[in-house]
Amino acid sequence: GRYARWLMATLAAVTLLVVSNHLLVLAFAWTLTSIALHQLLTFYAERRPALVAAHKKFLVSRLADLCLYPAIGLIGLEVGSLDLDAIAAWSGARASLPPAVEAAAILLAIGASLKCAQLPFHGWLIQVMEAPTPVSALLHAGVVNIGGLVMIRLAPLMAKAALAQTLLVVIGTTTAVLASLVMTTRVSVKVALAWSTCAQMGFMLVQCGLGAYSLALLHLLAHSLYKAHAFLASGSTVEACRVSDLSPKPARGRLARWLVAGVASLAGVTLLTAAFGARPREEPALWALLFVLGLALAAPAARAGSSARTLVAVIAGSAAAAALYLSWHSLFGRLLPGPPPGELGARLAIPVVGFAGLFLTQAVSQSRPEGALARALYPRLFAGLYLDELFTRLTFRVWPPRLPGHREPPARPLRGAESLEA
Repeated sequence: GRYARWLMATLAAVTLLVVSNHLLVLAFAWTLTSIALHQLLTFYAERRPALVAAHKKFLVSRLADLCLYPAIGLIGLEVGSLDLDAIAAWSGARASLPPAVEAAAILLAIGASLKCAQLPFHGWLIQVMEAPTPVSALLHAGVVNIGGLVMIRLAPLMAKAALAQTLLVVIGTTTAVLASLVMTTRVSVKVALAWSTCAQMGFMLVQCGLGAYSLALLHLLAHSLYKAHAFLASGSTVEACRVSDLSPKPARGRLARWLVAGVASLAGVTLLTAAFGARPREEPALWALLFVLGLALAAPAARAGSSARTLVAVIAGSAAAAALYLSWHSLFGRLLPGPPPGELGARLAIPVVGFAGLFLTQAVSQSRPEGALARALYPRLFAGLYLDELFTRLTFRVWPPRLPGHREPPARPLRGAESLEA
């Protein structure tokens, strides 16, 4: 009964957040969502790791609230209304934002990044696996996406805040690249999925920072469906992994093969994008994101077997995925026409350079698993770059969690054979 009540409370708060057209009501529903979800994350009150993770999540959420509510106050004072439609109209009528609203946009970007579990405030998202699996599915497929949803709802305002947009791109790119690398070292299915969520949220914030709000919404919906299914099917995933371990492994692609696959994939995506009528000067953000897509689609081709049939099938699948992505972009662009992104400038180079570096690092480490780069990176990535340990020490020092005590069995002296065995 307690589980059902708090689950319904969480869903009710999320529903209020989604349908609200008032920024303060939206923020209040966001806080209610966090509080109700906290009860689900601590459903097994005797599990100390669950309480520690939920405690860290509670602190990060309250820190995000400290950014969110002052930002709302600044916007209300300047705009004179907290209705989202009024804020959009007010933002669209101005060429630039006053300093107070610029500061509010930066606070909103920081708050959304905190709520989306961006590095180094990500540890709670990785460690809340002690909760019931449906709660993990709800968290990773819905609640953690809210930061991106709020950025989309405030798109007319955020599009005019260049510094806040750049902050989103920097935070999102850093998190997506590092979390993707760490994910490759995980041995637990659910923990690997959690690191995947962390990286996906980073990429969604990159899309928001580049002004590609229709693509961010597409990403949000697609990730929600994929991640809910992945968590609810995590038991069968374990069985599939065991079968895969018994199957013969394909030969690792050589570094030259990775590079050829990358060039071929980028060429194919470029031709498809041009065929859809997209021009780099008109939609620079789309081209930057398609560059990332091309690199992502190159990885299966590089890992494919040496037979020509396998390679052709992988390339055809990559082309189909790119065509589908562009089709969905066209559809969502009509459903959600966003504001013009403005001058992107150097902001475009951040994800391009970051994901190119990720691709090269992945290519070198997987083609040469015993090489110097892989041997240097693996222990640090396996440890999560020690970021969460540092954050945990800080939180325990500032606000330690209340954990259930446990009594040690009374000590008794050991005699004879017992002392020798001891």
